Amino acid sequence: MIIKLENLVKVYDTGSIKLRALKEINLQIEKEEYVAIMGASGSGKSTLMNVLGCLDKLTEGKYYLEDVDVSSLDDNSLAEIRNKKIGFVFQAFNLLPKLTAMENVELPMMYAGIPKHEREKKAKMALDKVGLSNRIQHKPNEMSGGQKQRVAIARALVNNPSIILADEPTGNLDSVSSEEIMGIFQSLNDEGVTIVMVTHEPDIAMHTKRNVVFKDGTIISDSLVANRTIVGGQN
Repeated sequence: MIIKLENLVKVYDTGSIKLRALKEINLQIEKEEYVAIMGASGSGKSTLMNVLGCLDKLTEGKYYLEDVDVSSLDDNSLAEIRNKKIGFVFQAFNLLPKLTAMENVELPMMYAGIPKHEREKKAKMALDKVGLSNRIQHKPNEMSGGQKQRVAIARALVNNPSIILADEPTGNLDSVSSEEIMGIFQSLNDEGVTIVMVTHEPDIAMHTKRNVVFKDGTIISDSLVANRTIVGGQN
């Protein structure tokens, strides 16, 4: 099991008001699953993603990542977990504009202390996996939105994380680029990569294998996708 949440509660205390963003969430995600977290704005899905990514601490309950009780770790240990076990893909790409595609992909490995020659080798392999072997020296302003997101996916892959967390990864893309990106995620999952994706778009969620729907901080449905959309193939 990759993820296990037990009675997870997240409360934001602004001083004048306490907002319960997540209310006693119980959720398990197995290795090699491909899950969409869905819900309207304010439903708690982005808060959940921040907790799963160790970007935000839970208020109550337990969060186990590969049997490690993440909820008990200090900030340094959480940073190490983020760098080694979690690959992030964001809607806004979050690439550094002055760096090339290869340099952007190398960043997580620099933080992990991997030698330069090994960083370059792994970065090239990751960019090749997402179809960008001919763009490794291009900077973000020289690439389309879809190409930028491919770089972000390659960056998420280089440390061989236990799980990829994708937050609205097609939100800034046109329909053609969105299908291409979903095809890459599909291929990665077919190879055994565990993926958890936040999306508010039903057509994007239909590419995944399981949909977990949030409303007002609670899970209202958790189901397998019966008529999954297969990119480039049959439903």
